[in-house]
This record gives sequence, C-alpha cells and structure tokens, in this order.
Amino acid sequence: MPWQTAAVDETRAYEQSAAATACRIKVVGNCGAGKTTFARRVASRLDIPHLELDEAFWGPDWQMVDAADGRAAVRRFVSAPQAAAGWVVDGNWNQRLGDALPVDLVVWLDFSRRVVMARVVRRTLARVALRRELWHGNRERWRSLLRPEPEENIVRWAWTQHDAYRDRYLALMAEGTVPVLRLTSPRAARRWLDALPGSTA
Repeated sequence: MPWQTAAVDETRAYEQSAAATACRIKVVGNCGAGKTTFARRVASRLDIPHLELDEAFWGPDWQMVDAADGRAAVRRFVSAPQAAAGWVVDGNWNQRLGDALPVDLVVWLDFSRRVVMARVVRRTLARVALRRELWHGNRERWRSLLRPEPEENIVRWAWTQHDAYRDRYLALMAEGTVPVLRLTSPRAARRWLDALPGSTA
C-alpha cells in the first residue's frame, strides 16, 4: 500500500500516491468539516464509489437505524462488484460500525473550530432555508436550531464535540492500527486532493 506509516504527516502527504489495487478510505472529522464533499471528490478522482455513512445509519424521520441493519448496509456497499477496486466512505459512526469497515487509510479533516463552526452554520442555514433533502426524506428543521441539547442541534453538537473528535483521532493515530492522514486546514486538504491521480476534482 502507498501509506507505509501509521501516522502520516500532512507535509509528507502530498507526495503520497493514492494509486493502489485496493483503496479503502474513510473520511472523518467534526460536523461541518466538509467530509462528504471531500469524500465525493476523492472518489471521483480515484473513480471508485462513495457512501455517506449517515445514509446507512439514519432512517426516515431522523430515526436511528438498528446497528446491525446499518452494518449490513455498509457491508453490501463495500462488497458490491463496483467497489472491488476500492471505495470511499465518510462519517464517524465508529461504535456502530464495529468491524464492518476494514480500511486502508483514515483521512482526518482536523480543521480549526473557527473553520468548522463557520461551515456548519452556513451549511445548516442553507439546508433549512432550501428544505434540502438529506437521506430517506430527512430535512434539517428551524426548530432544531433552537434546541439546547447538542444531540438535537447540529450547530451545538459541532461546538461541544470538537475536542472530543480531536482526542478520538489523536488516540487512533497513537494506536498505529491503521494509517491516519491528518489534514489541518482546507488548504492542506485541497493540496492532498490535487495530488491524487485521476480526473480533475
């Protein structure tokens, strides 16, 4: 595989080639970091399929899917013929995934709280105003932005969980069980993406 070390520093990452017979990539990070947009661009560059994990684990009316059913959906995706050459998924869902998703590389979008909060506020307001459908008929609602509970308010969740996500993925890097590419700014993410082989993102 082109990623030889457990922790890949972003200053070296631009020289790493993503060309491999199997590229199984998971994009992680806080809400609003831009995981889905970034993952779609990676998948497009490498010409491999993409799955947003929220689609597997959220059901209609914002009801969480049974963990076993969600894992089954993920396994169907990664075992499909079109995913034989590799795939890209985005999202965290670590506890619910269990061992359903063996990966070759974790790409961690570890952007500053300022960047993440600006993005999540802008994204959420656009989704609410445009009534943009996400998965299975779900849409973000104005009233959710007024809720004090982080579990019900995506903006509060992003604010309160920022340090928790950082601690989680720093620990994963320290474990050394899977290569982790830490990208600490949108500019670093663009540079790494531009260095990938394939069509223009």
